[in-house]
Amino acid sequence: MIDRRLVQHFDWVLLSFTLLLVGIGLLALYSAVNAGPDVAHVTGPLYLKQAYWFGIGAAVMVVMFLFNYKWLNRWAFATYALSVALLVAVAFVGKEVSGSQRWLSVGPWSFQPSELVKISVVIVLAKYFSDRVSEEGFTLKDLWKPLIWTLIPFVLIAKQPDLGTGLVVLLMAGSVTLFVKIEHRSLILLTAGGVVGSLVAWFFLLQDYQKERILVFLNPDRDPLGAGYHVKQSIIAVGSGTLVGKGFLKGTQNALSFLPEQHTDFIFSVLAEEWGFLGSTLVVTVYLLLVIWGLSVAMRSKEPFGTILAVGITSMIFWQAVINVGMALGLLPVVGVTLPLISYGGSSLVAIMLGIGILMNISMRRFMFKA
Repeated sequence: MIDRRLVQHFDWVLLSFTLLLVGIGLLALYSAVNAGPDVAHVTGPLYLKQAYWFGIGAAVMVVMFLFNYKWLNRWAFATYALSVALLVAVAFVGKEVSGSQRWLSVGPWSFQPSELVKISVVIVLAKYFSDRVSEEGFTLKDLWKPLIWTLIPFVLIAKQPDLGTGLVVLLMAGSVTLFVKIEHRSLILLTAGGVVGSLVAWFFLLQDYQKERILVFLNPDRDPLGAGYHVKQSIIAVGSGTLVGKGFLKGTQNALSFLPEQHTDFIFSVLAEEWGFLGSTLVVTVYLLLVIWGLSVAMRSKEPFGTILAVGITSMIFWQAVINVGMALGLLPVVGVTLPLISYGGSSLVAIMLGIGILMNISMRRFMFKA
């Protein structure tokens, strides 16, 4: 029998933010593939596929808040090992699309294990740090295991190549580690190590096209018809939206196919052109409120594992949104990160909704633990 207190503590606010963003995403996807003079004759298959994946994501989200999230603590290492094993499988039998080997196929289904890895890394870090709460701060001696657990999936993902998702994994792990507190000297050494690691990645890990994207970010006029084309067209789309936008299905950059990857990496540009500054601000505000609410779930949790887990999942949503919007505005290099709950992508949508299901689980069960 379901505990009545779970129903009383159900997080309707978190659910509302999620449904609002998914709804915005479905509208944006419909426009991204159907805008133009022949819109009446187009069915918009991506819109329908995304709605289908939303149904699966909703089912996963429900499953994730039906059981006590403390079970994730017990199964943290098994979950992590499975997700890394799937990444290794991608390297050998993964499906290659557009030069990237990121997908595993199971019958008619294809999914990206890298999306699930983000959740498993957060879970394993939450377990480790919650079992070793330190008032003085963690030292390098304490952090070598979390560092290895983070770098293994990062290297495997970066080699696919998928630098964007790999960076999200690093940023999530960094956010969780800073939250649990690092001893001052260790923080300085880790920062220095990060600088050295960046240099190693530049010379030995990054593909030529990834280096070119970073160089174009530093100098937008370096290759305006090549690597810089995406950013230039995105900025034109965002700027042409002005205050209130051109209207639904009336974005010219999108309709005339000037805007590349308009349904994934640059979906925010479609929104900005059609909905203008006011509409874009609304979307960014919803993300901000979602992040604030996720952090409030963390702060209201009455035990360390739930708190750290909620911070990690919230940081995942935060960094993906920041990187994607930053790419669209030309403020960050183009690294192929989707906009959470809005960009097209079944694996990404299901993984984000899985994470939100865990957040709801933590929020609903805060009464079960003593302060």
